[in-house]
Amino acid sequence: MKIEAMEPKTDPSEMNPSKIVPKAEWLVARKDLLTREKELTRLRDEVSRHRRELPWVKIDKEYVFDGPDGRETLADLFDGRSQLIVYHFMLAPGWEEGCKSCSYLADHFDGANRHLPHRDVTFVVVSRAPFSEIEPFKKRMGWRFRWVSSHGNDFNFDYHVSATEDEQAKGKMYYNCKTSEFMSDEMPGLSAFYKDENGDVFHTYSTYARGLDILVGAYNFLDLVPKGRDENPDSTMDWVRHHDRYDRAKQKDGNGV
Repeated sequence: MKIEAMEPKTDPSEMNPSKIVPKAEWLVARKDLLTREKELTRLRDEVSRHRRELPWVKIDKEYVFDGPDGRETLADLFDGRSQLIVYHFMLAPGWEEGCKSCSYLADHFDGANRHLPHRDVTFVVVSRAPFSEIEPFKKRMGWRFRWVSSHGNDFNFDYHVSATEDEQAKGKMYYNCKTSEFMSDEMPGLSAFYKDENGDVFHTYSTYARGLDILVGAYNFLDLVPKGRDENPDSTMDWVRHHDRYDRAKQKDGNGV
């Protein structure tokens, strides 16, 4: 696989602050920004409340997954808890490795997953590749989260993260709650489910595309520094690598980032 040099979009030599001011003037500007940040925090809380108030859809279809514990249904994946988060990871049958952007997100999962079970939440990653193709890549990346295969069932298609043969033929696919031009046979997403005391399972939420930004802790750090994410606006994640490939990219470039 060709590894391109990871040039930052902004030349450090061109980083000129728009204004240099005394500390007191900086503090006035910082307080103005703090007001905006607080508005955003309150808006995020409001959106989260609306998310929790979404209606639910009862799942009547049976899905059987293959994983480290053998064959399991969707209800089994809850692992004794009432809430389930599924990350739809882009790894199709026959792929040599998982999507690098999904891998960027997945590098954040294990830390969060130490805490989620203590809030009645089980976290699972699902891909369409056979389990035998998932395990080697997971081992290579050093991840510990639970990862199962939906190979042979309709789960990926029903939650609109894998394009059907008909969608591929027509060049149109349903993704992120709308029909648009075909982008890829696999797309990223996240879905949430609830299981009641009777064992009934309900779909409560799904998000796709930029809705997944909230999972990327590294982005939150980058948003705090002067150059920000510093990405190519036409291909925002072209700088991302599988975490075991950054050193090779730096060697190829000669001096790294």
